[in-house]
Amino acid sequence: MPAVSKGDGMRGLAVFISDIRNCKSKEAEIKRINKELANIRSKFKGDKALDGYSKKKYVCKLLFIFLLGHDIDFGHMEAVNLLSSNKYTEKQIGYLFISVLVNSNSELIRLINNAIKNDLSSRNPTFMCLALHCIANVGSREMAEAFASEIPRILVAGDTMDSVKQSAALCLLRLYKTSPDLVLMGEWTSRVVHLLNDQHMGVVTAAISLITCLSQKNPDEFKTCVSLAVSRLSRIVSSASTDLQDYTYYFVPAPWLSCKLLRLLQCYPPPEDGAVKGRLVECLETILNKAQEPPKSKKVQHSNAKNAILFEAISLIIHYDSEPNLLVRACNQLGQFLQHRETNLRYLALESMCTLASSEFSHEAVKTHIETVINALKTERDVSVRQRAADLLYAMCDRSNAKQIVAEMLSYLETADYSIREEMVLKVAILAEKYAVDYSWYVDTILNLIRIAGDYVSEEVWYRVIQIVINRDDVQGYAAKTVFEVLLHEPSKFGRWFGSVLLGRPLVQFNLLHSKFHLCSVPTRALLLSAYIKFINLFPETKATIQEVLRCDSQIRNSDVELQQRAVEYLKLSSIASTDVLATVLEEMPPFPERESSILAKLKKKKGPGAVSVTELDDSKREAGELNGGADRGPDTASTPSPSADLLGIRSAAPVGAAQTNAGSLLVDVFSDSGCSHFPFPLLPIHSLFVLLPICFHPCFVLGLSLHPCPVLWPPSSAPPSEDPAPPLSEADELLNKFVCKNNGVLFENQLLQIGIKSEYRQNLGRMYLFYGNKTSVQFASFSTTVSCPGELQLNVQSKPVEPLVEGGAQIQQVLNIECITDFCDAPLLNIKFSRYGGALQNLTLKLPVTINKFFQPTEMSSSDFFQRWKQLSQPQQEAQKIFKANHSMDTEVLKAKLLGLGTALLDNVDPNPENYVCAGVIQTKGQQIGCLLRLEPNAQAQMYRLTLRCSKDTVSKRLCELLAQQF
Repeated sequence: MPAVSKGDGMRGLAVFISDIRNCKSKEAEIKRINKELANIRSKFKGDKALDGYSKKKYVCKLLFIFLLGHDIDFGHMEAVNLLSSNKYTEKQIGYLFISVLVNSNSELIRLINNAIKNDLSSRNPTFMCLALHCIANVGSREMAEAFASEIPRILVAGDTMDSVKQSAALCLLRLYKTSPDLVLMGEWTSRVVHLLNDQHMGVVTAAISLITCLSQKNPDEFKTCVSLAVSRLSRIVSSASTDLQDYTYYFVPAPWLSCKLLRLLQCYPPPEDGAVKGRLVECLETILNKAQEPPKSKKVQHSNAKNAILFEAISLIIHYDSEPNLLVRACNQLGQFLQHRETNLRYLALESMCTLASSEFSHEAVKTHIETVINALKTERDVSVRQRAADLLYAMCDRSNAKQIVAEMLSYLETADYSIREEMVLKVAILAEKYAVDYSWYVDTILNLIRIAGDYVSEEVWYRVIQIVINRDDVQGYAAKTVFEVLLHEPSKFGRWFGSVLLGRPLVQFNLLHSKFHLCSVPTRALLLSAYIKFINLFPETKATIQEVLRCDSQIRNSDVELQQRAVEYLKLSSIASTDVLATVLEEMPPFPERESSILAKLKKKKGPGAVSVTELDDSKREAGELNGGADRGPDTASTPSPSADLLGIRSAAPVGAAQTNAGSLLVDVFSDSGCSHFPFPLLPIHSLFVLLPICFHPCFVLGLSLHPCPVLWPPSSAPPSEDPAPPLSEADELLNKFVCKNNGVLFENQLLQIGIKSEYRQNLGRMYLFYGNKTSVQFASFSTTVSCPGELQLNVQSKPVEPLVEGGAQIQQVLNIECITDFCDAPLLNIKFSRYGGALQNLTLKLPVTINKFFQPTEMSSSDFFQRWKQLSQPQQEAQKIFKANHSMDTEVLKAKLLGLGTALLDNVDPNPENYVCAGVIQTKGQQIGCLLRLEPNAQAQMYRLTLRCSKDTVSKRLCELLAQQF
């Protein structure tokens, strides 16, 4: 860089800065700045022959004022003029001003680009570096478009100075990060890669940053860099500190370049060439050997540089995971750091060992440090180090040390920091489940976990325990006895287990449960009420006592709707149902299917250090078969999905047209966030008795007493089995009205079946897709559908037959083609029949949401045309009007959305009253076109509407008026 002469000191700038610093108040500072801005503005406007030194000084002052937080709206042109100067200091200030103040959308960008091009082609290395720095600092897309093709040429040119190559490589890296689509290496790829062999270490350091970024996006194009990177790394590692004096940092040769080379190699798999691989292994062994050597300096910079290379080398060894000797050596080296006095080293060692623990070659070596890690968990002062220690214990756990690790983690939980308790609870629960060979130990561990950290035990944990225990007959007795004993002493933490674990005489059990009822949360009380109805079925002698509890005002008039509804419905069921019916309703459900653990899924979502890997999830699925009772189930029960799949409302919709598979592969953990519905629309929670009875929140069963949730029943709204089509459901009209202003959604849903609709219309033709989803675990047989159009021939509906079998948890699709012959009032009927449970026929009839407005074609009109047509439709029978009270919120955007969903055109600036809504459209039928005009007048104060429709056919006016009056 050229030396700066004394004459370039800019005394005026120094005086101005001094004045600003001496200001006693903000007002004085602003006054001084305004005075200076006025002086600079007058100089720029008045003195046309301003010399370069003065321009530079004033531009510097403007830059300083801008950095103080004041806006600058002039001086840009003078800064651009400085770019054409031949003096370094003037050009430097010009580029600095441009980099900081000029917007990429500025009108001056073309002049700036021309000046940069001139400097890039000048072959003056100082000017070229200034131009490259400006491009990198601005980094805009316009800069990339202008120079992305020019900079690679400068980078690889043989006559380019080393300092310019460095700047060019870093400038190209900046442009690639901001506009990767514009930076295309193409023919320059091989020449850029060969910069790794450059004699100048600074060029190599800059080039490797560029190559690493390019390799991450296009690894195949730059794979030749591997051998060159290994060669360069070998030369650095084998060199003495005196060989690279200019790039030696506290006796460590080129530490930054070494780290970058090791990081580049992590972008690729192990080299296939035996010679290259051998040379790389030799480099890694040398790095590990040097880590054992005595330090050459006591200064912290030396150890930091040395350890930085070591940890990058260990990361590369872990990435390759193919050299057992290196993995074990890396583990031993990290083990030495576990007791290092430097906290950062202990943290990094624990973090790296977490990854090493997942390798089959180094897992045993990691386990040898278990005592050191446990000691770190107990004694470390830094919470982040303790968390890494907990992660490492979790990672090194297997069947041989599971009990020891779980015990230590439970012990630590009692004093653990609040920020990591929830994650610790999840990990203890996962380890207890994954490595349990003794189910009594598993139950004891989970109960101890709830006792120690009950407030941090999420629902997923106790859901998972229930899933496991219900599938294992051999553990149910022990679990029931243990939890019943704990229940006597720890009601606050074990309330969720109330309905699951009762022994002793029935009234003793019930009285114990109910004595804790008032201490429980609302969800737990709901589970208790479900347990009470099971008592009545299993122990008839408790019926009177339980009915008295359900009948009290605190239950049937509870302020919580869910508790009130359960109490009322359970009381009625216990009163009117016979013993046989009650036994049928509350009979056992099949075991849970094998599924992914919801606890693992939740831990994976955290995505923090030590989070669950995909491998662990797969391992858990294989091992969970034992805990889930998979070994005891036959092929039928193993794939049985649970009908409670959406009671928690956490399942999401699968895409329409998703491939259908058997039920066993469809369902994962019903309580897991990762579970998904295989119906085209979300399953909506239903709070009626006929959903609660078959599900009963799964935990509400009595272990060892065969009290399990029951099969589902048809709701009372369903017609009795019949060979003839059943009459439409009582709520058929209500379901129909929901689709007047929309075409997609869930038409009908109960605990057995979900029917989704997706439809589209054009002129007088329409196509409707019906999706029938089986929500149960049982196959639907003889599944058939029939579409009929009541009255005269007004609609022509053609349907394709559906598959007669619908597997449990599966979905089938049916396509309907619809043609509107003439206007109509009554919707077509859809009758659905299928059998289940030993041949009992289910018969269901709905109204398909096909209404006359579906065949609207929107019509745009001016104000004059609209009112002219309005007057033409003035006959009394052509108009239908209705004044009605608002049924929904009178939100403007909602009203507009509904009117547009109607199918008409919403006309703006037509009605003299801007609060009114005006629409126009033409109904297309096969025989004729029916023009329709609509006017909706809302009265927000009175919460009333006046709806007026005028159509060229009177029956259409009346029908549309009836349909629309229910939408607002």
